[in-house]
Amino acid sequence: MASSRPQNPPCGNTLSCTVRSPPFAYAYLQLATDDNKDDGAVDLDYLQVKSYCDAALRQFLGLAGAAIPVEILSVNGRQCWVRVPGPDLGTFGAAITAWQGVTESGSRRLLRIRRCSDWLGVMVGADGQERLWTDGGPDSLL
Repeated sequence: MASSRPQNPPCGNTLSCTVRSPPFAYAYLQLATDDNKDDGAVDLDYLQVKSYCDAALRQFLGLAGAAIPVEILSVNGRQCWVRVPGPDLGTFGAAITAWQGVTESGSRRLLRIRRCSDWLGVMVGADGQERLWTDGGPDSLL
């Protein structure tokens, strides 16, 4: 007995997609201090982030480091998001990690890299994942 459903012919077309390296990379930074007080007196602003990143790059690579463009995307309290050219992400990360920081108001201040990646979407969702495991479970995300 023949089936009443029509048979789909095999598709001979193959679709392929190449994901290229993005032109920019992203870093999520946090201000670290000696006293680690959570008061608003040690919150970051755009000028401080730019100054700290420039100081780290200049100390690590001199004038070549100062030439790496750093775009500040967001500053919120002690945390900030920056964008750098994709090929410079490793250099930027090394410079921020090696930077000794500055001493202001008797407290050492430096930037720590929380996350960095060529893909912004990979980093954005990770904040919720961290809260899931550190702030008391799934109910804390609501």
